[in-house]
Amino acid sequence: MVFYKCPHCCYVQETEVFEKNLRVCIKCGYNETIDCSIRLRQIIDQGTFKPMDESLGFENPIQFPEYELKYQKAFEKTGLPEAVITGEGIIEGMGAMIGIMDSRFMMSSMGIVVGEKITRLFEMAMERQLPVIIFSASGGARMQEGVMALMQMAKTAGAVARFSESGGLYISVLTNPTTGGVSASFSFLGDIILAEPGAMIGFAGKRVIEQTIHETLPEGFQKAEYLLEHGFLDAVVERKNLKTTLHQLLKFHSVRTAAAG
Repeated sequence: MVFYKCPHCCYVQETEVFEKNLRVCIKCGYNETIDCSIRLRQIIDQGTFKPMDESLGFENPIQFPEYELKYQKAFEKTGLPEAVITGEGIIEGMGAMIGIMDSRFMMSSMGIVVGEKITRLFEMAMERQLPVIIFSASGGARMQEGVMALMQMAKTAGAVARFSESGGLYISVLTNPTTGGVSASFSFLGDIILAEPGAMIGFAGKRVIEQTIHETLPEGFQKAEYLLEHGFLDAVVERKNLKTTLHQLLKFHSVRTAAAG
């Protein structure tokens, strides 16, 4: 396509310009949701990413009807075996274990395979003594796996806790959207929690919360900027500055670790 129309402000811009601006609207600053391959190109030094656990694929623990068909459609659409890719990469010379969720794959919902990959990522980080960076983007736990999906919240939280106790650095980057069981587990357990501008972040939707507490919620209360203002985030970082910010944090941690040793 030659032109891109921003879904937020409806401004029409050349696709080439939009791509050069890291898929951020040049008029209103809207951050278009991006897939894991684009995220890799934007953040990881070229040719340095080494994926892990690529063989982990489909599981249907409660034999949910037509789940396999839906999984197959997601696989054909994305070329991914699951909703998250994990591996080791380098950011401006600094090594880290990386996890990137891809919302094209069943809204990047977390089932037992996603939970296992996230857990293994932290375990490998402990073994290699590397920091962890995870880019979250999820609709929450995967309903087709029932309680088995919900159990991944405890499993991933436990992995983060063990990693933290070992002295590891975990940087969580929340992108649009980060909701449900993912927001209620590993994504909000980072030592440093960053977010992209305008990202929707929360557990349940606004209407569900209002019906539960019988109160009207403020406008934009689940946006990254609101969460930053109320102390839930450490920073909202523009996409153009994200790689540099991550590098600086990794470098600072490396210097402190060396000094402590």
